[in-house]
Amino acid sequence: MAKTPRAIIVGGGQNGLSAAITLAERGWDAQVLEATEHLGGAVRSAELTEPGFVHDVYSAVHPAAVSSPVFERWPLRDHGLRWVHPPVVMAHPLDDGTAPALHRSVADTRRALDAIAPGDGSSWEAFITPYVAKFEAFRRVMLGKFPPVTGGLRLAAGLRISGLLEFARVLLSPASGLANDLFRHDAPSAWLYGSALHSDVGPLGSGSGIAAAYLKLMGHARGWPSPAGGAQELTNALASHLHSLGGRTRTGAQVTRIVAAGDRVGGVELAGGERLSADVVVADLTAGRLTEVAREVLPSEMLTKLRRFRPGPGTFKLDWALDDPIPWSADPARRAGTVHVGGSAGEIARAVAEVELGNWPERPFLLAGQQSLADPLRAPEGKHTAWAYTRTPGYGDAAVHERHAERVEAQIERFAPGFRDRIIACHVGTPSGLEAGNPNLAAGDVGGGSYSLDQVVFRPIPSLAPYRTGLRGLYLGSASAFPGGAVHGVPGHAAALAAHRDRQIRRV
Repeated sequence: MAKTPRAIIVGGGQNGLSAAITLAERGWDAQVLEATEHLGGAVRSAELTEPGFVHDVYSAVHPAAVSSPVFERWPLRDHGLRWVHPPVVMAHPLDDGTAPALHRSVADTRRALDAIAPGDGSSWEAFITPYVAKFEAFRRVMLGKFPPVTGGLRLAAGLRISGLLEFARVLLSPASGLANDLFRHDAPSAWLYGSALHSDVGPLGSGSGIAAAYLKLMGHARGWPSPAGGAQELTNALASHLHSLGGRTRTGAQVTRIVAAGDRVGGVELAGGERLSADVVVADLTAGRLTEVAREVLPSEMLTKLRRFRPGPGTFKLDWALDDPIPWSADPARRAGTVHVGGSAGEIARAVAEVELGNWPERPFLLAGQQSLADPLRAPEGKHTAWAYTRTPGYGDAAVHERHAERVEAQIERFAPGFRDRIIACHVGTPSGLEAGNPNLAAGDVGGGSYSLDQVVFRPIPSLAPYRTGLRGLYLGSASAFPGGAVHGVPGHAAALAAHRDRQIRRV
């Protein structure tokens, strides 16, 4: 009788859980080892401010999760997952009291943009409609394992030569170039810039155009929802499904070393010296952390390449418990799940440039959320939660953090007079604090590494097999691997598939 293969997954984030589920489905004995006391990695919720107020500690809005071809294969609804959609997907308030908005409906979005910037809504509709029609092929490219051959062939068949050439142009364009092509007014340009900044590439950087367009495309095709009751519910559903398949999870188990057995992986060593053997190890670790725990066993050439992988910028995040919703001056912002706060296109570009120059900007660009508007499970009756985060040039000290918290609140007060009067309590997540809670988030780098164009495609290194590490049986299945960050489980799933197929080949 064949021996059941054993797999250890280092890290209990959504990619680690996805890797474990993928292997457990195929008959492996899969065990997840999580260093902290909580599963989920960057998909966690907690009462950060006051009892009864549920805040998402890291990720909060999940368009990639609801679009994920990995998650949709699994019965996560049977394990308690429910998606909550806000009335308006996203709004971008401006100083004149207007707010261009993204709606699920392309027609509603056209009307919202045309009301502020005549003609620009129609231009957006003409641009995005072909991509909405081909969304299934599009997401197979953007949320598929590497190389994205199947999705690419479907996309090619759908768009044909002229459409593919246009897509290639958008793929390489900065958001500023795409905005210049589509819009005649500043408001829709600012609206586009804000979506680009969900990654760390500024609106003038190559590749930011497709980042903005794709995020808005997901909004039209699937929405930008959040799990009812908090991001933790997605983690809980993944863990529950894994357990139903016989997979195991263990928290408080910090892996300090990857162990080799000859020319292949042998297992792991935990803090305290305990050793666990395995046929395969999948690391839900950033490229940088993988080099720390596997430096003794990885080929020197691979270590050199991995150490070139650049982290993204830091993150500074505030969470609030509120007496009432944020009193945005613009009506669409009062109904939106996500709000981009930064003013005009020029202001946004300047704020990004300040961070790139190593400064903490006076008027930072903010990604903000108010999930309790559509999800009453987030706060006591009549109360609300909200959050906002901004990119930083590094860690900073206590004085810098205090000053920047004031700037963040001032930015929201600018577009929502009276906001500060509604604050019951505030929790400040500093870059070092975010990293302490999740060691994968170096300085709060929420993307698992920078999304500069040169390290997006071949992620983390130039290779046709980016999940293999150079040591047989050791695989990288984190946000540092293709297709990268956001919550969709693809790197973990793809790494696990590579492990399973490699074992099948060896047996043959």
